[in-house]
Amino acid sequence: MKKLAFFLFFVISCYCFSQQILPEKERARVVDEILEERFEKLLPKLMDDTDIDMWILISREYNEDPVLKTMLPATWLNARRRTILLFYRDSTKKTLDRLAVARYNVGKSIASAWDKEKEPDQWKRLMQLIEARNPKKIGLNFSKDHNIADGLDKTDYDEFMANLPEKFKKRVVSAEQLAVRWIETRTEREMIVYDQLVDITHDIIAGAFSEKVITPGVTTTTEVEWWMRQKVTDMGLETWFHPTVDVQRTSEELVGHLYSFSGRPDDMVILPGDLLHCDFGITYLRLNTDCQELAYVLKPNEREAPSFLVDALKKGNQVQDFLTSNMLRGRTGNEILAKSLAEAKAAGLRPAIYTHPLGTYGHSAGTTIGMWDAQSVVMKDDGENYPLNPNTVYAIELNTTMNIPEWKRDIRIMLEEAGFFGEDGFRYVNGRQTELLLIPRIKTHLD
Repeated sequence: MKKLAFFLFFVISCYCFSQQILPEKERARVVDEILEERFEKLLPKLMDDTDIDMWILISREYNEDPVLKTMLPATWLNARRRTILLFYRDSTKKTLDRLAVARYNVGKSIASAWDKEKEPDQWKRLMQLIEARNPKKIGLNFSKDHNIADGLDKTDYDEFMANLPEKFKKRVVSAEQLAVRWIETRTEREMIVYDQLVDITHDIIAGAFSEKVITPGVTTTTEVEWWMRQKVTDMGLETWFHPTVDVQRTSEELVGHLYSFSGRPDDMVILPGDLLHCDFGITYLRLNTDCQELAYVLKPNEREAPSFLVDALKKGNQVQDFLTSNMLRGRTGNEILAKSLAEAKAAGLRPAIYTHPLGTYGHSAGTTIGMWDAQSVVMKDDGENYPLNPNTVYAIELNTTMNIPEWKRDIRIMLEEAGFFGEDGFRYVNGRQTELLLIPRIKTHLD
């Protein structure tokens, strides 16, 4: 009876949604299976590619290294005390040691290599493991350019270096390339999951931008935002940022891009003739989405959106095409940005591109293609000079500004969709918006 009630809860919570949301126990199983696959198949290759044969990650409870956090099993919500992970790759023997200098096994994937009763000093035990393997390079997570790869705190770094035998100190290197590759690279199974995740995101947006949620002249933008937030909670999911909904309409001037995300008026009543825009993302099975879509609120007797808004969306799709056609392996974010902007402007568009890596984190590590507030300058840090690698996911985030004579003003078409760059090139993870959502939906059986 309890199992039946549990099953019905999940059916009801996912009503009208095309993807099943797994209960917590099943999620944990999937997360741990994917993690083991990443350790077994992905990590050895990444260590070979980045020429680091030993990778050491050190964290203390509630102050986790962002990379180490992605390596914890589903039942570990945080590190415990001081958790030290050691990975040693012997490329000749094709082996990978996965050890924890901790009191416990770290799930089923990483075995404890410290018996405190035999060796009370945790640092001394770590040094014994290093000496026994005699690595050529010891990678630590410190980085000037990639925040996610900079998770080793000063105290742990100082303690590590103070205990490290002198002969190894010159072998310590930044593991930033390895850390970024670990964070950005997706496996085949993760991409199967990702498609489902983006589908759920699209479904929630479609529900929010419908007459089931919005009554023109009554419902406010803030109410729609909180409906989305509550829907995520009701489905047993999480979101990594608060949703936003904003309005463009004929009676108001276009303001700065930041307005759509910060500083816009709260509780703006949604009216017929409004162009709505949302920014929304969810977290599920340790992956994240980030999506922006548009909807039009029909006026009385309208059965479709005005042609000038339909054409405006097509212009936004054009900017997407310029960007994704320039996503080629080995190109840096700056190179992709410059070519895409130049081609879009040559076609008469007014684009802005600010695409970011997406995956284990919402604003993740990897190739960054522009910033919303830096379109004409070459960035020197972070991901703008990082090359595009295969098997990576991006939030294809951008906009184009258009003048609408019918409204006597400019409007901005802002779009964002998850895209995958693989060995065969680029594809959208679960499609992209090419038609405006209509509120209310047209009832085709009525004339």
